[in-house]
Amino acid sequence: MVQLLAHITGTVWKVDVKVGDTVTGEQTLVILESMKMEMPVEAPGAGRVARIVVSEGQAVEEGDLLLELE
Repeated sequence: MVQLLAHITGTVWKVDVKVGDTVTGEQTLVILESMKMEMPVEAPGAGRVARIVVSEGQAVEEGDLLLELE
């Protein structure tokens, strides 16, 4: 199980995947917004989305869990 964490404090602007989706390395999974800048969170490698723990519009802190891949 690979956990993807927020690399910045901000807001979840968009979730581009859903549970069960197969993803490829470097695919954008979530976009975080901070100070009017959009920061993509990319898959570190191929896998399947096992769990999403955030929703669009949710505030997150650096280090918060966003989703898990298997």
